[in-house]
Parts: sequence; structure tokens; C-alpha cells
Amino acid sequence: MQKTLHLGTRNVLWMAILITLVGCAEQPTLKNPSSDWASQESTMQAGPEPTDAKGILLRMANYLAKTPAFAVNLSDSYDTVQPSGAKIEFAATRKVVVSRPNGLRVEREESDGEKQIVLYDGKDITVFSPSNNVYAQTAKPGGIDEAVKYFLKDLNMRLPLAVLLVSQLPAELERRTESLDYVEKTAIYGQTAHHLAARTETVDYQVWIAEGPKPLPLRVVLTYKLAEGQPQFRAQFSDWNLAPQIDNAQFAFTPAEGAKKIAFLAQLPSILPGASEYPAHAGEKQ
Repeated sequence: MQKTLHLGTRNVLWMAILITLVGCAEQPTLKNPSSDWASQESTMQAGPEPTDAKGILLRMANYLAKTPAFAVNLSDSYDTVQPSGAKIEFAATRKVVVSRPNGLRVEREESDGEKQIVLYDGKDITVFSPSNNVYAQTAKPGGIDEAVKYFLKDLNMRLPLAVLLVSQLPAELERRTESLDYVEKTAIYGQTAHHLAARTETVDYQVWIAEGPKPLPLRVVLTYKLAEGQPQFRAQFSDWNLAPQIDNAQFAFTPAEGAKKIAFLAQLPSILPGASEYPAHAGEKQ
């Protein structure tokens, strides 16, 4: 059964049998912002709560972009359109830890039990598949913003809702959003929230933002309006922690015994002669 939201390889590490590399770069020292943030959290203000849709959206974006560190759990579900036209829903869970400017960890588990870990330590991007005991790693200094951009555009990988991880979130939302409406005031997990609906060139999105001094996203729905069948991606946020205990080891990668280092698919044309003959569809399971 087709399980990808868009055309793409089923697993980002499917080329493991083709090439094995060696080496693991030295891990840099990370600044731990959690101690400072813990004392600042109670006094940090998101600003007066606006009543218009754009003001509410940008208040959330600025608040999240300026948060030095956070951890959050997500429950994802997404549609896949079958050749028959039927839509099948699959699910995944994610645990995200961000420590600006250099620490990012995303643990993902699919509904079929397949796991994947994405790590960034300010120097290297690593994707590890525990079930296959293989990993891909590439150098990319410059911080989370640069790493996420490179991960998506140059490595042709998928990272759902990646825009929420970058400090340029407010500018990105303003640049991409073509129209925005306030739908209603409602409740998510018993918490009062603002329900907004917006359109971009390729995706319609809805977002539920917590009312009050911590305007965090609680739910997001994306509709890929140009894709056949207009499939949706949905994410529920829970267990927001704005003062997580940060350990640099969370972002460092130490290969397990017998782990093989492989190339990212997008890098194969420059590494493996004739690799460009393979279909280089972007992405993994959404």
C-alpha cells in the first residue's frame, strides 16, 4: 500500500547497500541556555494579546522564535492518496528538542514502528535509522536556521513543520501567507485557543494558538491543495516545556556498534559514478 504523502523514497536511508563511508566529526561545545531561560520565563512577555488574525499569528511566531530552548511532543497524521483515489491515514509521533543556536533533536516513530532520529550539533547534520543501524552525516556549520534550510533544499529531505524551528519564523510566515482569517475562539486540550485559517501558494494551513501569555501552537492542519486528492497533514502539540534540561549529548551522535555511515541520496551523484541515473525523488515518509 502506498504510504508516502508525496512522491519520494520510502526511507531516507534506502541507499545503504550502495555506499559505506567512514568517519565521525568532533562535536563542538554548545551553550546551555536552559539555566538562564528558567529564570527569565516567568518575566518574559509575549506582548499585549491582539484581536486580529495577523497580530495573533505574528505574536505566536515572535514568541516561539525568541524562545532560547524548548521541548515538545507531536502526534502527526497524514493522508496518502492511493491509485484508486482512496485516502488512507497513517500516523507518527515526534519528540522535538531545540536549543538555540546550535542544538536540534527530532525523534520520530512511524505507526509501523519504524524509527528515525535527526540530530544537529552546530557542526554536523546526522540522520540515524536504528532499525537498519545506518546513518548519514554531513557537515553544515552556521546554526539551526542554516541547517534546516540545507536539510530541506540541498539534501531534499523532509522535516514536517520545520518552519516552526527557525528564528526567522515571523518573516517566513509573512512572506508565504497570501490570506489569513480568524475562524473562532475554541478550546484545545481544555485550553482556550484562537483558530486561524490561511492560504499560501501551494498549501492551505490552519493553526490553533493558545490564548494568554504563552501563545504556543496547539494544533496545525496543512492541506496540499495542488496535490492530487488534496491530502492533509495534521499535528497535535503537547507537553510544551520552555525550560528543558539541556544536555549537549542530546545533539551529539555516537555510532552504535556495527553502524554503517552512508551518503544522503542527494549527495550520491557527486560520490558514486552513475548515481544520477537513479530516481532522485525528494523526501521520505511524511
